[in-house]
Amino acid sequence: MRALEVWRERAQSFKIDVVALWLACRDPRVPWYAKALAAGVAGYALSPIDLIPDFIPILGYLDDLVLIPLGVASVRRMIPAHVWSECRARARDGLGEGKPRSRTAAAVIVTIWILTALAFGWLLFRWGR
Repeated sequence: MRALEVWRERAQSFKIDVVALWLACRDPRVPWYAKALAAGVAGYALSPIDLIPDFIPILGYLDDLVLIPLGVASVRRMIPAHVWSECRARARDGLGEGKPRSRTAAAVIVTIWILTALAFGWLLFRWGR
């Protein structure tokens, strides 16, 4: 029973970290390269489109369990500690209001996925010739 509580706490902390990344993207004290990576990680975490669909057994959730925590850890090293703690505090306070929504971010993510699919299709077409 204790293990279940630990996992719930980790999941809650993970949600706070993802929202904190989204907030860090909008903070002027965060370097541009950290903003770019934070936007990518937060966008991927909040996106309904996954690299590996969740309905594929084990692998579907493996990308979420590996890629996103690695991305969060990478971005945390790039953001000044006091800025990160402020973003986490704001995320913790605002998490009760629901996930942040940005139509611009959604449009960018969908565009990236479409361009990736087109590039992959083009490569398959060229390879099949």
